Amino acid sequence: MDQFAIFASERAGFFVGWGTLTLINAGLAQGKNRSGLVWFLLSLILGPIATLILVLLPKVRTKLF
Repeated sequence: MDQFAIFASERAGFFVGWGTLTLINAGLAQGKNRSGLVWFLLSLILGPIATLILVLLPKVRTKLF
């Protein structure tokens, strides 16, 4: 049981960081007029790659003219 506690404490920081990144990506996506929920879910899978994609994508225009 003691080894499980050590393993869990080592991995906890990873999961907290990954979860924080998903929230940041959702906010970044909404700032670019994209779906925050979709990018939140993509970030759970892709993580930092989703952040890179979001940064490189242009902002979606709401009006044509």
